[in-house]
Amino acid sequence: MRVRNHVLVIGSGLAGINAALLASQFAHVTLISKSSLDETNTQRAQGGIAAAITLLDDPDIHAADTIRAGAGLCDPRAVKTLTSEARRAIDRLVDLGVKFDHRTDGHPDLATEGAHSIPRVLHAGGDRTGLHIQTALIQRLQAAEVDVRTELTVSDLAIDAGRCVGAVTDKHETVQADAVVLATGGAGALYRTTTNPGNATADGLALAARAGAVLRDLEFVQFHPTALIGDNSAFLISEALRGEGARLLDAAGQRFMPAVHPDAELAPRSVVARAITESMRTQNSDHVWLDISHLDADYLQQRFPGVYRGALERGHDITAGPIPVAPAAHYHMGGVYTDIDGRTTVSGLYAAGECASTGAHGANRVASNSLLEAAVFSARTVDAIRKQTGPAEQPNGALRSLRLHPNCAAPTWASLRATMNEHVGIARDADGLQTALSQFDQWSGTSSTDPSLSLATLSARLIAEAALRRTESRGSHIRLDYPQVDPAWQRNSLWQLARE
Repeated sequence: MRVRNHVLVIGSGLAGINAALLASQFAHVTLISKSSLDETNTQRAQGGIAAAITLLDDPDIHAADTIRAGAGLCDPRAVKTLTSEARRAIDRLVDLGVKFDHRTDGHPDLATEGAHSIPRVLHAGGDRTGLHIQTALIQRLQAAEVDVRTELTVSDLAIDAGRCVGAVTDKHETVQADAVVLATGGAGALYRTTTNPGNATADGLALAARAGAVLRDLEFVQFHPTALIGDNSAFLISEALRGEGARLLDAAGQRFMPAVHPDAELAPRSVVARAITESMRTQNSDHVWLDISHLDADYLQQRFPGVYRGALERGHDITAGPIPVAPAAHYHMGGVYTDIDGRTTVSGLYAAGECASTGAHGANRVASNSLLEAAVFSARTVDAIRKQTGPAEQPNGALRSLRLHPNCAAPTWASLRATMNEHVGIARDADGLQTALSQFDQWSGTSSTDPSLSLATLSARLIAEAALRRTESRGSHIRLDYPQVDPAWQRNSLWQLARE
């Protein structure tokens, strides 16, 4: 029997828990997480959360910075919403118990990061902002009237007469709901080398696609410029280090970013990642160097305790000299198309956080706008659910329909991630993308006992399809065979699975 005013939230990061807490004020809420509550990208966020909160800053300046970095694909309305509602989002996080760092004079200690024209990034615990946010959210969730179910995977959405009415789990249980919120996070763990936790496998993207929702800009996968690369792992080296003056050096020890962009190391992430990739290619190296050792060692240990200890555990001391870094899969700008109220094109289905494509990031996300997006748009999503509004209108633009076999699963996670790393990575070309799609064709018609692997395979294929289709280089999407920006491609790519 259906529970009246039942909201189902799938995901346990900032977007998911914030939505669950807000919805619990007027509805019965179930939150499903396929891992423990602290295994999220939110938990791993180092740099902070961007917001115009000082008299020297303004939401319009923040918006201009965001649009400038978005390579022509930002939705101005979404960006305005993001930046104008930032202060309210920060105030809510403080009310939830997040203690942001302050200077000795009592004012917020704001950092500068890539593409931001002035300091506006709030942080907590130095470089452990995400940990502080996630801890506060979990504490509030434990005290709230929310039915929390962890270690449970959603294998499909329940659709009745075109409306999403719940979700099916890997325990063969259907959880019915009046509204379903996808807050499943990103796609980084589709790649072998990533800063994301292993559960960031784009489940929400595939779930929405199977339900008939429109998807947008799937080709735009952001590779964080600076990760400490280990054996099939990557430890994030926060952009905040470059904000404090860290310099990028090529394999020969020469600084190269000032010749690439006027903002040098603080250029937009796509610019920095592309320059690092080109330096590695021309010098036949698997890394460049990041050096912040010219700053006081005690200050570095206090300002970046997480990075300092994490690097030290991997054999590198940031206070003693340069450390080797390379780009790693980090953030997905594409996702399930939503309007600024979190509504998808399927009635009863909403999305918030990284799995959603609000249009706020365009082709390249600005540093520390992701936590802000999760906070702002999860709150707006719950407002839309409370008002019981209908689905989003169809987005403007040509919609490309894909007819794919309903079952498609890579034989192993390793084979899927190798395919994405080698052929759909930071630098792409038609031959590699076609090779990836041929591999997906070979896997077509197969199934897996792991529902998350099946979902991940579909999401990976969709990203590869979109990457092949966009024949230009824009933002985070780098095509070696189409290295220039093409004005004809200054438009969103829209995708939908064909209905059988």
